[in-house]
Amino acid sequence: MIPATENNNTMQNYYKTIGALVAASAFAAGNASAEIESEVHVGYTNEYLFRGLDLGSNLVEAGADVATEYNGLGLSAGAWYGSFDDDNTESTSELDLYAEVSRDLGFLTAAVGYIKYINDDTNAANNGDLVDDNQEVYFSVAKSLYGVDFSLTYFWDIETDNDGYAELGASKGYEISPCLTLNTGAALGYLAEQGQLAHLTAKVSLDYAYSETATISPFVAASWSLGDDEDTDYENTGNEFVAGTMLSVSF
Repeated sequence: MIPATENNNTMQNYYKTIGALVAASAFAAGNASAEIESEVHVGYTNEYLFRGLDLGSNLVEAGADVATEYNGLGLSAGAWYGSFDDDNTESTSELDLYAEVSRDLGFLTAAVGYIKYINDDTNAANNGDLVDDNQEVYFSVAKSLYGVDFSLTYFWDIETDNDGYAELGASKGYEISPCLTLNTGAALGYLAEQGQLAHLTAKVSLDYAYSETATISPFVAASWSLGDDEDTDYENTGNEFVAGTMLSVSF
């Protein structure tokens, strides 16, 4: 069981993070030009599912994103914070910082991006399996065909080793009413260095836009492990089913 003092400190840090993200986004929205779009979100998921891997339970998350265009380039950046219970029921957290540059080439959209993963190490003495901090550069192409949005992304790990992780994604939305949309998506992971599939994950969300700027999105997702190489994290990973909800506000 997590000590009450540790729980209180974790929640206080979480609320401070949410407050900082909301304040920063509100400031950006009030001072930026109309071409800049920004969004903040908060959510809860019963399990932290990352690329088909179960990293913990009771994920509480918050994030902020900004995007704009300059000289034909799409520019975006953001931050994501998650607090969750690891395998030892210890409360831990993760902060991700990311940025992307994209360009519409007509026949497809190409992008290059960067992600910095910063993991909480306060429980390192009690948890030898804690994930190390990490950095990735990724390259992606995207195209819409027959109403389906496809993407192919390769993540190049520049600090540790992700086995040359690549992911093929597909998504499609179905408008039920002016304020209700059913969104479906799937992702197929592949480990280039191992030469094998990693996982198949499918997700369905029901997005209810109850105002011009706010949307609440309950969702469910299922993941099937496809890797069987003992040198990968997918050998002992079982099939996963998660559920949660997200509240997002755009400016």
